[in-house]
Amino acid sequence: MPEFEIGFSPCPNDTFIFDALVNHKIDTKGYTFKVYLEDVQTLNEWAIAGKLALSKISYGVWPLVKNKYSLLNSGGALGKGVGPLLIYKEDKNKIGGKPNADNMRVAIPGVNTTAHLLFSLAFPHVTNKEFLVFNDIEEAVLSGAVDAGVIIHENRFTYASKGLSKWMDLGTYFEETYNAPIPLGGIIARNDIDPNDIVNIDALIKESVAYAFKNSYDILPDYIKLHSQEMSEEVMRQHINLYVNDFTMDMGDTGRKAIAQLEKTYSSIVK
Repeated sequence: MPEFEIGFSPCPNDTFIFDALVNHKIDTKGYTFKVYLEDVQTLNEWAIAGKLALSKISYGVWPLVKNKYSLLNSGGALGKGVGPLLIYKEDKNKIGGKPNADNMRVAIPGVNTTAHLLFSLAFPHVTNKEFLVFNDIEEAVLSGAVDAGVIIHENRFTYASKGLSKWMDLGTYFEETYNAPIPLGGIIARNDIDPNDIVNIDALIKESVAYAFKNSYDILPDYIKLHSQEMSEEVMRQHINLYVNDFTMDMGDTGRKAIAQLEKTYSSIVK
């Protein structure tokens, strides 16, 4: 069996999903994997370039890579109440304490992210955007470098303790507008992989998720902790509980319809 390159983020939800697969806690049927741990915007850019055989991506970039990749059923992040948040630092000198929605400077975690797509859907007239690595956005808002920021991942659990306020849940906006769960990210396989290998690897990812559900709740694996060194175990668990669910096992028809709906909005709101 060949070795496949696979990319995913070091965030707890991804390491939770892939731990059993890449560390051979399940029978991988002879498949081995060379792992690349990167932030999601880097993975998005690599997917556009076709760099990795297997990768996690934001659904915001899926329309740009679907001609050379196939979307797997397992391993993704999709659900209700899981979307990115728009946050700001309250200014008592402004009406409502918020910046002006039309001319605000906003930090976004990557131009090709689902977060950018969802922000553009809710705030189509905002053009003053700064694209930062996701874990730099809270500080950018706190320092006044930007007026607001779109946060993802573990920052959902830390922004309030830092004195920041929620303006809008962008995922909820999508859910209520389209009556669909929010598709955040999925796993893709490059089309030059043998179709039988793609089917087998998809099944192995599903088995890896099932193994994690069964074995990783009481004691989090070292693999998760190793790549989340500055995160408390409580935040790791919150992160996993938020982003890993039944859709991670198999997106199903509901997931596919939600992805199609997100795709449908792409051409009109991404400039």
